[in-house]
Amino acid sequence: MAEPRRAAPALEVRGLDVYYGHSHALQGVDLTLDSGVFSVVGRNGMGKTTLCKTIMGLLRASGGSVRLRGEDITRLSPARIAKAGVGYVPQGRRLWRSLSVAEHLSLAAGMRRGAWTIDRIYETFPRLAERKEHGGGQLSGGEQQMLAISRALLTNPHLLIMDEPTEGLAPVIVAQVEEMLVRLGEDGEMSVLVIEQNIGVATAISKNVAIMVNGRINRIIDSARLAADRELQQRLLGVGVVGVHAEPEADIDAADASAEARPAPPRPASTAPIRIYISNPTLPTRWSQPAPMARIEAAARTLSTGVTRIEDATRPRRAASATMQSTSGPPVVIVAGTLDTKGEELRFIRDVVAGQGLRTRLVDVSTSGKLYTCDVSAQEIALNHGRGGSSVFGSDRGASVAAMADAFTSWLRRQGNIAGIISAGGSGGASLVAPAMRALPVGVPKLIISSVASGDVGPYVGPADITMMYSVTDVQGLNSISRAVLANGANAIAGMVKARLDDQAKVGRNAPAYLPAVGITMFGVTTPAVQKIAAELRNDFECLVFHATGVGGRSMEKLVDSGMLAAVIDLTTTEVCDLLMGGVFPATEDRFGAVIRTRLPFIGSTGALDMVNFGAPDTVPERYRQRKFHVHNPQVTLMRTSPEENERIGRWIGDKLNRMDGPVRFFLPEGGVSALDSPGQPFWDPEADAALFTALERSVRQTGNRQLIRIKRHINDPEFASAIVTALRPLAGRPGTRRKVAR
Repeated sequence: MAEPRRAAPALEVRGLDVYYGHSHALQGVDLTLDSGVFSVVGRNGMGKTTLCKTIMGLLRASGGSVRLRGEDITRLSPARIAKAGVGYVPQGRRLWRSLSVAEHLSLAAGMRRGAWTIDRIYETFPRLAERKEHGGGQLSGGEQQMLAISRALLTNPHLLIMDEPTEGLAPVIVAQVEEMLVRLGEDGEMSVLVIEQNIGVATAISKNVAIMVNGRINRIIDSARLAADRELQQRLLGVGVVGVHAEPEADIDAADASAEARPAPPRPASTAPIRIYISNPTLPTRWSQPAPMARIEAAARTLSTGVTRIEDATRPRRAASATMQSTSGPPVVIVAGTLDTKGEELRFIRDVVAGQGLRTRLVDVSTSGKLYTCDVSAQEIALNHGRGGSSVFGSDRGASVAAMADAFTSWLRRQGNIAGIISAGGSGGASLVAPAMRALPVGVPKLIISSVASGDVGPYVGPADITMMYSVTDVQGLNSISRAVLANGANAIAGMVKARLDDQAKVGRNAPAYLPAVGITMFGVTTPAVQKIAAELRNDFECLVFHATGVGGRSMEKLVDSGMLAAVIDLTTTEVCDLLMGGVFPATEDRFGAVIRTRLPFIGSTGALDMVNFGAPDTVPERYRQRKFHVHNPQVTLMRTSPEENERIGRWIGDKLNRMDGPVRFFLPEGGVSALDSPGQPFWDPEADAALFTALERSVRQTGNRQLIRIKRHINDPEFASAIVTALRPLAGRPGTRRKVAR
């Protein structure tokens, strides 16, 4: 049977040559973009903008070809290329100063029919709707960039080319552009080629990054690796540290290959100040002359030994977190809440924490739109929402609270010096700050004082290490009771922060060698396997075991997102059963999402996929009453999954595995998936297991990096556990090291 014909790439550049007079600007450039977002990085003068202009037809190629979805557009005019489906956001925006926002958009609309309309532009960029009558020269830099992007989107292109989209923008606007690019890639409506010098943006929006050097694509590298390789970034940007000489650009391949083969020798510690030199105070081009030594010396900076050096990046994430935070300023305790209703109480908490000698920042997350005296206003927080402040301050209170929670989460993620966070309020206040607290790494002290803390706090705490304290009286004014409770909470957060800072200081002095941590999921019916795996890994890895009760999987993936795990052994994926069949221990739709995002080494299996969890027998849904059950205890009733359900489970997990770009080994235990699924046990059903395994094999696109492995053993057999351990070791790297992950 013939293979289905593969769709042509969105963009295919082959052997592209471009000259400026006698200067060879592009030298045989090869580049392919199948779909999604792809980034090209490099210093000024390396040919990035020339590449954009040549694809767009603004420059004539001397040789080679450019194809859009298989169609040769090399010799077409810019107008015909635009009509063929290429949108262009040029460097510098190139707007008409005298034309209004509405006139800019009207000119671009109608070239090609598609999903992007002027109404959708205004919905995506509410700020443009507010400024529709303003001229291009009256807009801020961020607003101009929104308009330039919108103008290109209105042509409904197959391919969108963006040249330096974040150049000259404030960090808040850069983050909004970054989030928009990620959404465009996920929507799949168009492919996006992004030219960037901001490596943080480039690596965040695309899986792979092309490095351009002297008019050539030097290499295409995994974005996670580039984000973690400080020395390679320094070579690309022309920045060096005294005593560390950047390799010539032509030798980047050789230098990097050598770095892969052997670890760099540690540099001796020094108590002297560090001199940072910029080898080219003015970013070079291929035609510029070397800068005089006197000019380089005059531009050099001196740093104290307190800064994080290149070799510090190899420390375990847990031990280095304090050092990374210190680079963003002294540690600070965030006191956050709604100042319009809880201002007196929050200021009382701030004063108690400050009285303990800690720096504080009072942050307002109220949605009333009023201004209050504080360190960070609600208006400033609202700017961090993907759709701007107008999405936060609206008439629908529920929508406003949700939008402010999103904005506060985005703001908090960008703060690098958070030592702790505390809040006080009712259910609304807790729902505003809890999502942001959950986004912080495990270990950062987090405390909420609330009137809802005596009930079910699961929706607020989730998988994070948030402490909730019952306020006794409502958080409404200061009195003898509220003062005592609020002071206890404030002193508690101060004590946690001080103890953690003291521990980090000791770690910095003694630098203990942490073992890399591995997350393992377990249920009672897979306990023997987990015990055997943990015993075999004990000397080389710290094994963190998570009970697969819905929140257990979320907690493990929280640590994955926080960069605190070196690998995952997801032996017990039973939470997927409860998600799909309505059990009481369900995963979320984002199950496996953290592994997908971080590309962490993943060892998985089908542990306990033979069962759905319910409460007492009388709580089982009516539609399942005729099924096979096992009463685990009076409060837990287990239902055996059917072949049809297992097929559905296999397809769902298979789709997630296909989205993992890191190393994946997924094991299928043919002898049974749990202690109840073996000969003579109540859930032994080879037909149901076969349906699960077959669905996985049909769904998963296996590669050298993504493999399904059948084992003719039961999941709790020692041989099965040994196979898991054997598969993990080469994927997780050398014991005692920690893999760096993309943010």
